[in-house]
Amino acid sequence: MEAKVTFDVDRCKGCGLCASVCPKQIVALDETVTNRKGYHPAGVTDISKCIACASCAKICPDSIITVEKF
Repeated sequence: MEAKVTFDVDRCKGCGLCASVCPKQIVALDETVTNRKGYHPAGVTDISKCIACASCAKICPDSIITVEKF
């Protein structure tokens, strides 16, 4: 199974909740990027390890994460 995880980086406020619940520990804040709100947005570091559990999307308070399974 393959997964696709999409983040609306311009709406991300960098709270880190998504990273805290990822069972594979592949979601992290990107310290090298700043979005238009001034935050470091979250992203997936290794999509090949993603199991598409959608824990990140479920906990996101702003619903900026979309998880798709293929």
